[in-house]
Amino acid sequence: MISNISKMLSLSTAIVVASTAIAAAEPSAELIAAAKKEGTLTTIALPHDWCGYGDVIAGFKAKYGLEVNELNPDAGSGDEIEAIKANKGNSGPQAPDVIDVGLSFGPSAKAEGLIQPYKVSTWDSIPDSAKDADGFWYGDYYGVLSFVVNTDIVKEVPKDWADLKKSDYANSIALAGDPRASNQAVQAVYAAGVAAGEKDATKAGEAGLAYFAELNKAGNLVPVIGKSASLAQGSTPIVVAWDYNGLSWRDTLKGNPPADVVVPASGVVAGVYVQAISAFAPHPNAAKLWMEYLYSDEGQLGWLKGYCHPIRFNDLAKNKKVPQALLDKLPPAAAYEKAVFPTLDEQAAGKTAITTKWDSVVGANVK
Repeated sequence: MISNISKMLSLSTAIVVASTAIAAAEPSAELIAAAKKEGTLTTIALPHDWCGYGDVIAGFKAKYGLEVNELNPDAGSGDEIEAIKANKGNSGPQAPDVIDVGLSFGPSAKAEGLIQPYKVSTWDSIPDSAKDADGFWYGDYYGVLSFVVNTDIVKEVPKDWADLKKSDYANSIALAGDPRASNQAVQAVYAAGVAAGEKDATKAGEAGLAYFAELNKAGNLVPVIGKSASLAQGSTPIVVAWDYNGLSWRDTLKGNPPADVVVPASGVVAGVYVQAISAFAPHPNAAKLWMEYLYSDEGQLGWLKGYCHPIRFNDLAKNKKVPQALLDKLPPAAAYEKAVFPTLDEQAAGKTAITTKWDSVVGANVK
């Protein structure tokens, strides 16, 4: 396991970028023309307040003039994979061209023949540790699990996982997804297990299940998918979510109500998400152009504006492409010093334990 965020980031500094010109590379005129001929890109599971996706999608449409057909914004990583499987022979509007999924879903989708390879122009500036060597999937951004708190309702803001067990938080805590399908929720459960001191991935998953079973039994866990609306309304005044989601919600709420985003003192688990193109994409050229846009300087900075650390962050910073005003809006680096990055094997082991045993151990039907 990579023990902290600086170690993860140091991996990317080891990548030798051939030249600044590579990072500024533009997609070919042939690809742009072929994508425009297809006319549409179908995405799935991209809420506009997640990672700044609303502005990213708008930027892509404005730059290339394609329509974007957005399927099920609130779907989880597992739902995205199922959507590909369900639409293998369908070239209609329900078939996704591209997916944005948790790291563990990339290799499994490749093994099942559900995604196709494509290497973007900025390929060399993506750390080797965060991409498939053959181009089937590649990391896009990362964040850490945090507590997003409505401070109008919650006067004593929790600082660590153990705090959430307090009776003060009855009927207050929600996950930002269903742990049986959502990578965000799976990693939240895993993080609780890491906070309990477990280093073995399977044991961390099981410890996380035991922790949430305790929260559920105590009546602290609310079995709904927590969102900015439920946070603001007070039905879930504490939501366990990626830091970038929480920071986006905080900004969107504009102090009504006020919200805090707390990186816990222990069990700080970071997650890398990955992009991939469906092997059955109805619009394969539009999908490739979308990838080119996401991994361009413009696309990467779009994610950073949404508080997600883009995978090419070090390359952008090295070439002084990140505006200081944007850096100033990010959480302090100290909050991430204890972050751990589960390996693919660790994620797979934790995910199996959590998704298969959630119903029997925790018994909360999150929906």
